[in-house]
Amino acid sequence: MQFDLSFLTDGNYAQLLWQGVQTTFRLFAGAWLLGFAVSLVLVCLRSVPFKPLQWLVAAFVEYHRNVPTVVQIMVWYFGMPQILPDGIRLWLNRGDTEFMFALIALALNVSGYMSEDIRSGLRAIPATQGEAARSVGLSAWGALRHVLVPQALRIGVPPLINRTLILFKDTSLAMVIGVAELTYQVKAIENLTFRSFEVFAASTALYLMASLALMALGAWFARRYPPAFRG
Repeated sequence: MQFDLSFLTDGNYAQLLWQGVQTTFRLFAGAWLLGFAVSLVLVCLRSVPFKPLQWLVAAFVEYHRNVPTVVQIMVWYFGMPQILPDGIRLWLNRGDTEFMFALIALALNVSGYMSEDIRSGLRAIPATQGEAARSVGLSAWGALRHVLVPQALRIGVPPLINRTLILFKDTSLAMVIGVAELTYQVKAIENLTFRSFEVFAASTALYLMASLALMALGAWFARRYPPAFRG
C-alpha cells in the first residue's frame, strides 16, 4: 500500500482530527492551570509548621508521583462516582463526565510534581532572602508570596517545562475512559480506514509540532525571566 495522507483531508476525517486536537488542548490547558494552582497551594501548606498537615500533603504528593497516571484517571472515573452523594453524581452525569474526571486526575497528578519542583527552587534560594523580607515588615506568608515563590518559579522553569511536556503527552491516556482527544480520534479513523501507518504518522507529527512549540515557549520564558540571583 502506497503512503498517502490525502485521505485525511476528507471532510469527515479532517473534522475528527480537528475535534481531537481541540479536545487535547482543552484538556491540557485546563489540567495545567488547575495543576499549577494546586501545586502553589501544596507548597504553601507544606511550609506551615504543623506536622500532621505536612504529612498529609506529603502523602498526597507521593501518591500522585508514584501511582501510574492511567490508574489515577481510572480511579477518578470508576471509583469516585461510587463514593459521591447521589445529587453530585447526577449533576456530573449531565455534563462531559469523562473529560471532567480526566482533567481533574491529570491536574492533581501534575500538581504533585510541580509542587516538588517549586519546593526545590525554594530550597535553592539563600536564607538571607527570607530574612531580608521579614526585616522590612513582611509576614512569613507575605515573604513566601511576594519574595520567595516568585524566585522559586524562575529557578524551577527547566523542570516545570519538562513536566509541562509530559502533561501534554499524558493527555493521550484519557482515551482509556472515552475522552475523544487526538489519540482517541486517530484510533477511530484507523478503525474506519485501516490505514494505520498514515494515521499514526499524522498524529505523531501533530504531537511533535505541539511539543516543539511548547519547548520553544518555555525556552523564551526562561530567557525572559531568568533567576534574580546566581547560585
